[in-house]
Amino acid sequence: MLTAVRPKLRPAVKKVLIVAAFWAVVGAFLSVAAARNGYFDLKVYYGAMDYWVNRGGDIYDYLVPGTPYGFTYPPFAAALMTPMAYIGWHTAITVSVVMNVLALLAILTWIVGPVIKRQGWQFWFAMALAFGLVAAFEPVRETVNFGQVNILLLFLVVGDVLLLVRGGSRLGGIGIGLATAIKLTPGVFIIYLLVTRRWRAAAVSAATAAAATWVAATFAPDASRVFWTDAMWNTDRVGSPSFVSNQALSGLVSRLFNPDPMKPLWLLLVLITLVVWAWRARRAIKARDELAGLALTGLMGCMVSPISWIHHLVWVLPSMAVLFDYATDKSIDPRRRRNLAIFGGFAYLLLCSRTPWAFHEKFDGLGLIGGNAYILLMIGLLIGLPIREPADASTGPARSADPGHSTGPAVEDVPDLVEIDRRVRAAFDAKDAGAAVGGKPGDGVAPSRPLVGA
Repeated sequence: MLTAVRPKLRPAVKKVLIVAAFWAVVGAFLSVAAARNGYFDLKVYYGAMDYWVNRGGDIYDYLVPGTPYGFTYPPFAAALMTPMAYIGWHTAITVSVVMNVLALLAILTWIVGPVIKRQGWQFWFAMALAFGLVAAFEPVRETVNFGQVNILLLFLVVGDVLLLVRGGSRLGGIGIGLATAIKLTPGVFIIYLLVTRRWRAAAVSAATAAAATWVAATFAPDASRVFWTDAMWNTDRVGSPSFVSNQALSGLVSRLFNPDPMKPLWLLLVLITLVVWAWRARRAIKARDELAGLALTGLMGCMVSPISWIHHLVWVLPSMAVLFDYATDKSIDPRRRRNLAIFGGFAYLLLCSRTPWAFHEKFDGLGLIGGNAYILLMIGLLIGLPIREPADASTGPARSADPGHSTGPAVEDVPDLVEIDRRVRAAFDAKDAGAAVGGKPGDGVAPSRPLVGA
């Protein structure tokens, strides 16, 4: 009796089907979990540009109708956004989404690509899955749905740190400077360069930010004067620090002691955070682990900022990449790798879960944890994010800070082989010397050379 044999699917077809099924699950999750923010922040930018360019108003006087929210970024950001005044609303949405998607692809290539290469995975397949995971990440989906600029700023900083600064380029620091001129908070990366003693890159960052600010002041002197003397200090335009979406240290303190946020306690927590960050960041750079230094600085920036809405937490993405790197690195002790994989999985799922929103205005009891879940996680990451051992560490083989490149042990790292090599060479040298004295055919013997590491 003959039985029909089902034709096997080709590996490429299987992978396409896996990606399609995975993205169907991601799409279903987003349809349920993603907040419909209506591109509200993009609406602020769009309306402010129209009010400023087309109607001749002061950009910092504009408020979205029926709300207290207006344009809060420096004039350099306004100058970059002026093309919005000449395009339609739906075109602005399309441009915002496309720019965010392209920036995310570049960021993933820089922070996850080396891991994919090290593991030998097919690049397009692994990136398709990684992009789906990132799309479900709450800060990312919030940024896209708000029409925010966070991902674009992350793109500038990550590209600068991992490509230019780490590579020793004379342009290292330029991306950080531009990001700082667009929105002041990336300025913490200038401090990062100073703390880790990359003086030239820090100078380039500061000079770039200053030059961009000067250009904006030349382009829009009135707007620059208003921003630096008034709008920058007007915190009422941003929102209440006790709002559950504020997952900075200020939000934690405000919710614990609402309505009196106890600013001295907040300042103390900020100081402790800066000390812990500086210690760990310097340790990361001493070990040449630039990704860990970048991740720690992103965490610190979110924590010490007066306001860090949940969509600002895209700066936690490099920390997720560090944990993913460790969880897939077979050179690490299996138990530690398993523990880091569990912690990384928990951190990722928590940051997809919208947990703080479930405790909106319920800051007692379990709400103390749930309402502050993301800031508590960032505190844990700042303290416990793994850092590679220094390249000159005496224990274990050295490993490059680039997760895509692993170096094996040098001969000097294996003392037993070095000792054997020394003894064997000594024996051959003695034999050659005896042959030369006795006049026997030893004169033509080739000079001795190391047997190990030759």
